[in-house]
Amino acid sequence: MNEKYLTEEQILQMREEYLLPCVMKYFSKPLHIVRGEMQYVYDVDGKRYLDAFSAVVTISVGYCHPDVIKKTIEQNQKLQHITTLYLTESVVKYAKKLHKKAPPSLKRCFFTNSGTEANEMAAMLAKNYTKSQEFIALQHSFHGRTLMSMSFTGQSIWRHSLPYVFGVTQAPAAYCYRCPFKTTYPRCGCACAEYIEDIIKYNTSGRIAGFIHEPIHGFGGVIEPPKEYFKIAYDIIKKYGGINISDEVQTGFGRTGRKFFGIENWGVVPDIITMAKGMGNGIPIGGVIASDEVAEAIRGKIHFSTYGGNPVSMVQGLEVINVIERYKYQENIERLGKFLKSQFKRLMDKHPIIGDVRGFGFMLGIELVKNRKTKEPAAEELLFVMELCKDRGLFIGKGAMAGNVIRIKPPFCITKQDAEFIVNTLDETLKIAEKKYNIK
Repeated sequence: MNEKYLTEEQILQMREEYLLPCVMKYFSKPLHIVRGEMQYVYDVDGKRYLDAFSAVVTISVGYCHPDVIKKTIEQNQKLQHITTLYLTESVVKYAKKLHKKAPPSLKRCFFTNSGTEANEMAAMLAKNYTKSQEFIALQHSFHGRTLMSMSFTGQSIWRHSLPYVFGVTQAPAAYCYRCPFKTTYPRCGCACAEYIEDIIKYNTSGRIAGFIHEPIHGFGGVIEPPKEYFKIAYDIIKKYGGINISDEVQTGFGRTGRKFFGIENWGVVPDIITMAKGMGNGIPIGGVIASDEVAEAIRGKIHFSTYGGNPVSMVQGLEVINVIERYKYQENIERLGKFLKSQFKRLMDKHPIIGDVRGFGFMLGIELVKNRKTKEPAAEELLFVMELCKDRGLFIGKGAMAGNVIRIKPPFCITKQDAEFIVNTLDETLKIAEKKYNIK
């Protein structure tokens, strides 16, 4: 071990003494990570790991991508920070670039430090535009850790510190594998989307501020709605005076492969898109982009973010988009995403512990169950698989209310060889888990 680093035991002891006890960690014996390089990270002993979870879906184009880091260092040396109270080129250049990547009707930006702040900003815009304060959100969703975003979030494990913000009602998610209406798609007629109207009529004042959703649930377990879901939902929201907000903190910036923003895969256009995580490839940044009409609702009101629009964050964010374009990463996501999903479905035929495979692009989920007939979640088994994968040099994520969905969301720069390593490692570790837990 390199003597310049603290030991794992020292770090754990200092975490316990100096950090709040809510700070989480992965693995029974946590790893001390000291270096990152594109799709890989290295621990203190020099062991390499392929990160198929992208530091919780935050690393988009790769750890310490040389193109991105070069621009960021140059900006740090020139002007590390100045607020948007003064004029800078980087913030307007980045906003213009985002407009070009978004649906044409979305043009006006506001930048924050994180996704939860972006969702707070979207809520503020919606309330000012509609003059209403009630929202529809979705069960199984995750929107952040501040009071408003926690109120939007549809999982009890992420909701605490009562009371919540008034006026948020949860609708059933389009979770076809565990249909809340106990039916099957398409026979259901997309009942979960249609039911939003009943929720508005019977659970709200009848006039709402908006509907906030993830195109594909992230922490909720990679729940992928049917193709007509958002068209139905968006029309209902408009009927009752609300606006539509797409939370693209995880699905944005090409992660779904097909489109730059995930919601575009469903052929609808939201009034606001919120973003963060892969937007900055590791630097603290978030933001919203809204239509002119919605944006005008906040004119004349003072709103400010100390670090929002920071020149270093803006330069890094702009270079992330340039790198996505330069290296045709969306094409790589589309190609390898199809390969990974097809291979996961092949593993499903082979492994009874796999109940469902969902998602597309680099937003993929594998739901583990103890028994396919009962669909009992295999949460303990997933934790075991995570440990086995880590020992073999692979990081995977977990999600869902029960903690039983493997989340595969790698950096955009992975290769075919990396994808095959993910598949082969899961094949090996799932077999070991099935034997240990007697899953047949």
